[in-house]
Amino acid sequence: MQLDRRSFIKGAVMVGGAAGLAAGSGCESMKMFPGISSPGSMMGFRAAPVPELRVGIIGVGMRGPGAVRRLSSIDGVQITGISDLFEDRVDRQVKKLKELGGVTPDRYFGSPQEWRRLCESDKNDLIYITSPWLCHTPMAVYAMQCGKHVVTEVPAAMTLDECWELVETAEVTRKHCMMLENCCYGSNEMTMLNMCRRGVLGQLVHGEAAYIHDLRKLKLSRTGYQGQWRLKWSIEHTGNPYPTHGLGPICQYMNINRGDRFEYLTSISSAEFGLSLKAKELYGEDSPEATSGFKLGDMNTTVIKTYRGRTIMVQHNTTSPRPYSRINTISGTKGIMSDYPLRAAIEPHHHKWMKDADLEALKKEYIHPLWDKNGAAAKKSGGHGGMDFLMDLRLCHCIQNGLPLDMDVYDAALWSSICELSERSVLSKGDSVKVPDFTRGGWKTAEPLGIVSV
Repeated sequence: MQLDRRSFIKGAVMVGGAAGLAAGSGCESMKMFPGISSPGSMMGFRAAPVPELRVGIIGVGMRGPGAVRRLSSIDGVQITGISDLFEDRVDRQVKKLKELGGVTPDRYFGSPQEWRRLCESDKNDLIYITSPWLCHTPMAVYAMQCGKHVVTEVPAAMTLDECWELVETAEVTRKHCMMLENCCYGSNEMTMLNMCRRGVLGQLVHGEAAYIHDLRKLKLSRTGYQGQWRLKWSIEHTGNPYPTHGLGPICQYMNINRGDRFEYLTSISSAEFGLSLKAKELYGEDSPEATSGFKLGDMNTTVIKTYRGRTIMVQHNTTSPRPYSRINTISGTKGIMSDYPLRAAIEPHHHKWMKDADLEALKKEYIHPLWDKNGAAAKKSGGHGGMDFLMDLRLCHCIQNGLPLDMDVYDAALWSSICELSERSVLSKGDSVKVPDFTRGGWKTAEPLGIVSV
């Protein structure tokens, strides 16, 4: 598989009961760009302001209901359409919105293709996708082809072809495409970003990221993920299928895609142990779950080298009995910050972790303005401690005011590309794999993400 620009995929297979998708849209909006021979960069892209933002949501199973609740509380935002395979899910969210006194959204349900009608509707400015992994790229592409800005749950893509498809579609349609990486808006992550920008840790050298979360029961549940789609991925693939929660913040600290880029990576996985054992415990040794033969190793470790010589370790483990962690460590020439629990060691007192009182003073000094100004509202709204609300608040603020988004389509593609690239490396016994430059050189001159607020 080549690592240069990709042609659009002609179709993709959807999971969870959905049917095959054709990439050809038939949307009238594709006629808006006659004669385009080459796309323009989306670096720092500003779209026309949309003060009264109308949002259509695809998928209200696990993550979608939270998005409905949060978005409906943001000034100038209306939810104008909701789509899901199941009518009762849609009706529950419509009922909630009616109780809040908002506009009654259009309902799309039943057919696996109903989400297309939501994308085609002229009542929506932004499409918000919270469907299973394999649906993200086809839905995002179609939404952009229909003239809509789009955001999608993580990962935004599962293959390099899909990563390139997102990039090229955004460039041609001139529509925002952002991955909903909520962990970039965590309180500790944003404090650490502020410290990195202000040089507290010196020149950044190394980062460590992870998604360590015991999901054995949820993945094996027959009523959890629709159609057990996440379990099916564990049967068919190895590598790191969910890299972005830990990786996204590290990339922002290091200005990846904005002054530096990934050059190559190497990845190894342990054997699979935990899921098989839990399946036997829950369903018996002869159950379909216990005899599936999982490919996804319990622990995957990927190491990335950047063009400017920094390193990043990314781990994935959802099948071991361990406390939750994203590691969230950033190390520089003047000190280190590390999470779970939050710790700091900064010159000249770098040989031991900072005392709790000193750490609290440090956090207060470098609190990110987005949290300083909106933290109380974020905590009240909830959603992973408030990070979900701040992500949505900042997203809507940028679109409403015609500002560049904090994460663009190149971030979505790069961070998601680790899914396939790590699997390639694992299957080749840890051989190094080159990472595509989705910006095509734009990273050399792109402005770093600033310390932003609303």
